[in-house]
Amino acid sequence: MTETQTPAGVDTVDAPSHDVALTEIAAAKVKALLEQEGRDDLRLRLGVQPGGCSGLIYQLVFDDRQLDGDAVREFEGVELVVDKMSVPYLAGATIDFADTISQQGFTIDNPNAAGSCACGDSFH
Repeated sequence: MTETQTPAGVDTVDAPSHDVALTEIAAAKVKALLEQEGRDDLRLRLGVQPGGCSGLIYQLVFDDRQLDGDAVREFEGVELVVDKMSVPYLAGATIDFADTISQQGFTIDNPNAAGSCACGDSFH
């Protein structure tokens, strides 16, 4: 068993992995936001939960917790955590960051989403 120390000081033993990718641009933005807040103890957590007009909504937050069954991958020094219930819904997804005249913020390209609502905030 391999034991590692996470930024929040929580020991993890062979934490499972996930298939979600974080682009270099998104990782750089996450690092910049954390530096701006003076925080080095937070991870980026992605999950899905019931809601929205299409059935499921994404939840993308900074979190200092590591919960039982969390799947973890590191990108450019940023830990991306996905809870065990969300892993199947997010397999193969990519988180990016856009900063254009028509779009600004984090985006999620999810090959498992069969459709989404008109506002793009939820999927099924």
